[in-house]
Amino acid sequence: MAAVKTNILTAEQEAKLRQSIDEYVGSIQSKIDALRQDGTDKVVELQNNLDSLKRDRIYTQQEKDALAAKWNQELEQAKAVEAKNKDEISRLIADAETYLNAHFDKDYYQAVVASCKEERAEAQAKYQESVARLQKEHQETMSKLTDQHEIKDEKYVHKNRLFDAKMQLAKDLQEVKDRQHNAFDHRYHLIDLLRMSRFTIGETIQQKWENYKYTFNRRDFLLRNGLYLAIIVIFIGLCIATPIVKGPNVQLLTMNNVLNILQQASPRMFLALGVAGLILLAGTDLSIGRMVGMGMTTATIIMHQGPNTGSVFGHIFDFSTMPVFVRVVLALVVCIILCTVFTTIAGFFTAKFKMHPFISTMANMLVIFGLVTYSTKGVSFGAIDPNIPKMIIPRINNFPTIILWAIAAIVVVWFIWNKTTFGKNLYAVGGNPEAAAVSGISVFWVTVGAFVMAGILYGFGSWLECIRMVGSGSAAYGQGWEMDAIAACVVGGISFTGGIGKISGVVVGVFIFTALTYALTILGIDTNLQFVFSGIIILVAVMLDCLKYVQKK
Repeated sequence: MAAVKTNILTAEQEAKLRQSIDEYVGSIQSKIDALRQDGTDKVVELQNNLDSLKRDRIYTQQEKDALAAKWNQELEQAKAVEAKNKDEISRLIADAETYLNAHFDKDYYQAVVASCKEERAEAQAKYQESVARLQKEHQETMSKLTDQHEIKDEKYVHKNRLFDAKMQLAKDLQEVKDRQHNAFDHRYHLIDLLRMSRFTIGETIQQKWENYKYTFNRRDFLLRNGLYLAIIVIFIGLCIATPIVKGPNVQLLTMNNVLNILQQASPRMFLALGVAGLILLAGTDLSIGRMVGMGMTTATIIMHQGPNTGSVFGHIFDFSTMPVFVRVVLALVVCIILCTVFTTIAGFFTAKFKMHPFISTMANMLVIFGLVTYSTKGVSFGAIDPNIPKMIIPRINNFPTIILWAIAAIVVVWFIWNKTTFGKNLYAVGGNPEAAAVSGISVFWVTVGAFVMAGILYGFGSWLECIRMVGSGSAAYGQGWEMDAIAACVVGGISFTGGIGKISGVVVGVFIFTALTYALTILGIDTNLQFVFSGIIILVAVMLDCLKYVQKK
């Protein structure tokens, strides 16, 4: 019988295909290494020595100066050698790269790809054959059994054998995947040696794409992005449905609508960024909506046009005699102070008495709403000075500059989370407070600090919302906003298990909820039904988060 022709390579055959490439590039690499020995390599070595010398405390200053002078002289000589050999090294690198471009894919990589393709097919066929054999053996065994316990045991054994066969298939496929990935990487390993880890933008992108494909897992991808994909599909459906329901002249995806969504999302971004830090500590905040109501009322009173139409504890305020800019700054400062005072109280009780944030912030919510409603009798304080929005958040060529305030908040909070000691401690305490305490981190001050930062952001957000809405502050304003802020964080991947989340996720979550609410409003969907959509999204988001947590466990 004639042998079946196959493209599958043995390890020896693959090494033989690669041998000529390794030998050619290796010979060039040897010449380059020799040219770099007294040049580039010496420059790197001496620069490292000089950097270390600055931090060295063993030598006296006189000894340091002598060594530095000596090494600087050697450095100049090495740089001269480097410059002298630069053109020759560049020529050798170009020669090696030309050879790689001409031979690597054609003589080696394509053969490996073809081999891997056939190996995958063979692994699948082997698996199917194994399953068929196990099924046949199982049926033969089952036909001979009559005892129920033996039948149950046989089913259990059969199930385990099928699982083992599936695991063997996964192992075989992973080996094939590793083989192809290693073959791809070998080219860049050679280039890495030739160019000393300098890659072009195109080469960097190619490596990242290959690494993404290599590490891609469908289950993990769907757990991380399944909700986003579903929301995108829903939003596309809403874009299609809008002109059908409302008429061809009404389009959802227009530049004006996008700017309106970003404008509405901007104040809410501050709130979501604030509560995100608390969720990072495995906490939450139920008082956000009442903070907004308090901030809106306070800002409206201070920035009101003329004497206030309502009173606070029976007293009517009039800040209209003050300069407009002073009133704007005063309103911001007072909003921040009030919100920070209340969040600090909640943070103190949470950190000091290990009280769950659900309880401490719920108490805040009730106290704030009661105080603001009692002091103002629940009335709305009307409009603020119309010049203030034009001064703080003007529209420039129809672009709402309120968006820039949100971008500034995102940048600042990102910097705090990722580039400061407090941010690193925030993740550590959220991930494992006991371990953080043992490592010397003050869990108390990190917790209080997170609440203080949240209060500052709430104050900014309520002040900005007051300017956006041109006032109309009342105790009832902001009702339900805490759910929107928390939901945006959860949808954005800030995990309630603590210590997991990114600022980019918060931003995406805020945009998703604002866009969805805006789209449903344009379609004329009842507000109560909008709550149903939000509830379903929150439930699915938390479910996916829990699944990720269970999978890690």
